[in-house]
Order: sequence, then C-alpha cells, then structure tokens
Amino acid sequence: MTIQAMMNRRGFCKLLSSASAAAPLFNRTGRSAAIAFRLNFIISTCMYGRLPIKEILPEIRSTGVHAVDVWPQPHGAQREEIEKLGFERTLALFGVQQLRVGCLTRYDLGPFGLAEEIALGQRLGCGLLITGGEGPKNLNGEPLKSALKSFVKQMREHIAAAEEHGVTIAIENHGNNLIDSADSIRWLLELEPSPHLGVALAPYHLQNLGLNAEELARLIHDIGDRLKMFYAWQYGMGCMTKLPKEQELLQLPGRGSLDFKPILHSLREINYRGFTQVFMHPVPRGIPILPTAREVTREITRSQDFLNKLLE
Repeated sequence: MTIQAMMNRRGFCKLLSSASAAAPLFNRTGRSAAIAFRLNFIISTCMYGRLPIKEILPEIRSTGVHAVDVWPQPHGAQREEIEKLGFERTLALFGVQQLRVGCLTRYDLGPFGLAEEIALGQRLGCGLLITGGEGPKNLNGEPLKSALKSFVKQMREHIAAAEEHGVTIAIENHGNNLIDSADSIRWLLELEPSPHLGVALAPYHLQNLGLNAEELARLIHDIGDRLKMFYAWQYGMGCMTKLPKEQELLQLPGRGSLDFKPILHSLREINYRGFTQVFMHPVPRGIPILPTAREVTREITRSQDFLNKLLE
C-alpha cells in the first residue's frame, strides 16, 4: 500500500467507522462488557520548539502516540516547513514513522482566516483545526452573550466549509480573548449547535481566572462531546516571564499543584474520545521545553504516565 493510500482521509474514516462498529464487547451472558477508558494522546510539535520535522517525528513515534499537532511560528516552525516540503513529501515523512497529522493549530490565522487550512486539513487526513476566538475582550453577562452571537454569525460560513471538508474547528479558551471564561464556552456551544464547532479546553487559562479542579470537571461535563482537545496543562507559576526550568515545568501534569483526578473522572464519565495533549509554554516562545529532543520526549512521556496512573 502506498503512503498516500495509507494517509487517505476516506480510508482513515472507514477505519474509524469499523473500529466504532466493533467496539461493543459482550460476555457469555450477552450483556455489554465495560471497555477501559483511555486517553487519546497527541503531541504538539511546538514542545520541541523550532526543531525540524524529521528530527521530531521519530521522537513522537517512540512514545507510542500516533497523531501530531503541527504548529507555526512563533511557537514552532513546522507548519511553515510543511509548506516548503509540499504535500507528498510531508505525507512520506509522516508515513515512514506511522504517524498522521491529527491537528493543525493556527492562532495566527484567527477563526475567520481558515479557508485554505480547512482544505489542507482534508488533504492531510487531519480532521481538527484549533484557533482562538476573535472579538471584544473583558466582557461579562449580556454584553458577552451579544458579542458571542455576532461571533457565531460570522463563523457560520466557516463552519459550513469545515463540515463540507470533514473538518472540525475547535476554539481554545485563550486568555484575554472573547472566548476565555467558562460562561463564554457554555454560551458559544449553546448559540452554535454544529458538531463541526468544538472546544479546545486549556485549564491553564481557566485557573488564571480562578477556577479550581472541581469547577473544571463540571465544565467538562457541560461541554460533553463538543470537547475536541484537552490540554493537560496547568498554571503552575505561569508562562509569561522567564523562570528557572524547574519552576517553568510546573505547568505539566504531576509537577504543579492542580489535582487532575476530578478532571480525569469527568473525562471518563463523558467517555471523552478527543485528543489529550501534555502541554506547556516555554519562555521565550519557539525554544524546546528542554534542551534536547530526547529530554522533551522523556518529559512528555513522564506526564502521560502520570495521567495514565491516575486513571488506574
């Protein structure tokens, strides 16, 4: 089978459908047997800073993860690298490592500039694009809801394009943004019911607004199957000023003080099928979170293991 055929989106969707159809298991009494809940990990290229794709992909593959979230400048440079490599060579590089592009993160384009990226997502067999909200900031109550109505109205044509191409747009609750609070997330989903508009949930930013683990867990219940990306990312000591590395790493699961147990419990209860991404921001942006690619991989694996043990 050619690499192109392996990465073909139609074939991938068919594989997913087959897996879903085969999912129910039955014991000898004919009753459905429980299937263990597992996190579906994806790894972001920006955790490796601006290192080249050919150096990053073998590291990601070594973790057992099969999907990659590709970031552009200033956090990474791999999206620009794909532009230079071209479609066929990109598929070849990913195919050799038995990896796929699971997500394209494009905060730089904004929610109203994704037309070409939606089409590229379809070609790459990538069903998820992540961006931020766009509109007035620091709103609450009715002014916030009114601004969200305007945002949703502007998004309708982009959501329709995403549906046509088999892609979902997920909005992250980025800080200092139209969609940054728990209320803004809930209202966004209430105002736009399309499954092709979802949420990329970043606890870091909600912690910064004062939410605790139990409140984050309740929000996950409210989002339900509209949750498309969960960032395993906590506030720690922040990511806006240069800190000693040990303090900077407090953003990662198992290092900072955030209790992930109620959060994971909620993910289990909603039978979360989207991606989970161990995440943090280094200072300055664009550098790997640790000096070498191998160290980055070990740290990501450590965080994944921590979350898996909590699930057990």
